[in-house]
Amino acid sequence: MIGQRESVSGAHFAFTDRWGGVSAVPYEQLNLGGAVGDESGAVLANRELAATSLGLDPGRVVWMNQVHGADVAEVDGPWTTRPVPEVDGLVTATRGLALAVLTADCVPVLLADPVAGVVAAAHAGRPGMVKGIVPAAVDAMTSLGADPARIVARTGPAVCGRCYEVPEAMRAEVAAVEPAAHAETGWGTPAVDVTAGVHAQLDRLGVRDRVGSPVCTRESKDHFSYRRDRTTGRLAGYVWLD
Repeated sequence: MIGQRESVSGAHFAFTDRWGGVSAVPYEQLNLGGAVGDESGAVLANRELAATSLGLDPGRVVWMNQVHGADVAEVDGPWTTRPVPEVDGLVTATRGLALAVLTADCVPVLLADPVAGVVAAAHAGRPGMVKGIVPAAVDAMTSLGADPARIVARTGPAVCGRCYEVPEAMRAEVAAVEPAAHAETGWGTPAVDVTAGVHAQLDRLGVRDRVGSPVCTRESKDHFSYRRDRTTGRLAGYVWLD
C-alpha cells in the first residue's frame, strides 16, 4: 500500500503503490484517482485506507484537480465549501494538514521546510515541468517563510527517461527549456526524463536536499502507468508536518 515513506525533522513524505485497495480491474487495487473511470465508492474507500495506514485523518487530506499547469493554491483546510480548483500545486503552513498529488507516470514532487512549518505538493508532468510548476511551488513556499536552503524535496515513482519516448521535435522543445530532461530510450529513440528535469530545477532554486525514487512506473507492475496501460488507476504522494 505505502511503497515508500520517510520522516525528516517532523516532515513526513509517503508514496503509494497499487496494492492493498478495493478497486476492481483495470484499477486494481489501490486506485486513488477520482477521475479515471473507477467506482467513486471504491476510490473513497481507498483514500480512507491509505490515509489511515499513514496515521492521517482522511478528512484532513487536500486533493487537487490537476490540469498539467503551473498554478499553486495556498490552503489551510480541505475543500468543503467550493469545488476543488484546477491547480497542479498546493502549499500550506497548517501543521497536520496533508497535501496529496496524483500520478501515473508524471513526477510527484513533495517539499517541506520543517523550520518554517511549510509544505508543498506538486504534479510535474512534462507540460507542467516545462511551464514551471516546480519553481512556482518553491516560490509559494518562500512567500510563507520557507528558505530553499532548508527545503527537503522528495520525488516519487515516475516513468524514467529510458521509457518515456517522444518525437524528436518534442524532445527538442522540452530540452530548450530544461536541458537536463534531454534523454534517449533504452532502444535508442528520443525521450524525455522529467525527473531529471525536476531535480535540475530544484538545484537551480537552491534546494539541495533532494532524493528521487528509483522506481520507473512503466517498468514496475507494482505501480500504475498510463503510458503502459492507458486505462489504469492513480498513485498518490502525501506530505505533511507534525
